[in-house]
Amino acid sequence: MPEPEPLSTAANPEWERLEKLAAEAAGVAASLLRAEIGAQRQITAKSSRTDLVTDLDLACEAAIVDFLTAHRPDDAMLGEEGAGRDGTSGVRWIIDPIDGTVNFVYGHPGFGVSVAAEADGQVVAGAVIDPVLNETFTAHRGGGARLNGRPTAVRPNGDPALALVATGFSYAHERRRRQAEVLGELLPLIGDIRRVGGAAVDLCTVACGRVDAFFEVGLNPWDYAAGALIAGEAGAVVQDLHGNPPSPDFVFAAAPAVADALLDLLQDAEADQL
Repeated sequence: MPEPEPLSTAANPEWERLEKLAAEAAGVAASLLRAEIGAQRQITAKSSRTDLVTDLDLACEAAIVDFLTAHRPDDAMLGEEGAGRDGTSGVRWIIDPIDGTVNFVYGHPGFGVSVAAEADGQVVAGAVIDPVLNETFTAHRGGGARLNGRPTAVRPNGDPALALVATGFSYAHERRRRQAEVLGELLPLIGDIRRVGGAAVDLCTVACGRVDAFFEVGLNPWDYAAGALIAGEAGAVVQDLHGNPPSPDFVFAAAPAVADALLDLLQDAEADQL
């Protein structure tokens, strides 16, 4: 399938409306999560024994889909927990009802709700809500990024040797050993590592300057669609390991001050080879 044509980076009123709708849809699920933090849940495993899904993942996804369907019945849907349908409008919603389900199950901060909108194959709007911190990150292509409605940006300067870098680990156990090897090469050359457990929230911490960079291999589109857009609109360099758009093969986001040096280190470590 040919790659979609690049979209203009100029702000678009329709994308701004999609951003607002993404935030409202994510807010529906975030309200459910706030009310249920610490409650007993029905828990099952998916791809591995550490890849958890709860009854609330399913309920939140259904609530998001119902909300979006009520407002835009002709749009397509792609949800982590199985929501999927074709559409006729050219817009597709990419939904992660609880990004960081393990954190949610344990009552640990770092989980969030992620909702993104694609137009003709490219993400143009998105929202990530951290229900523990009551933070809503939003963006639309060409319109900048916002945290609780106010502009947010990556760290303006930094030293790669002191960089604080977020990452995550695969649910596939055979991949984790290789990911640990990459960290073993990287950690002596940077400031420190943070591993929170939710890629969407991690990407937003790049967007607001709480970390200098984030990378991870093996993510799904719903994990990074909204967060990658938000980080990019906040000024981050967002790509895979070789200058292409982020993908399940590799997601990288970093403040420009440290991006080139960190990419060199990750390339030397062959961080996308599992």
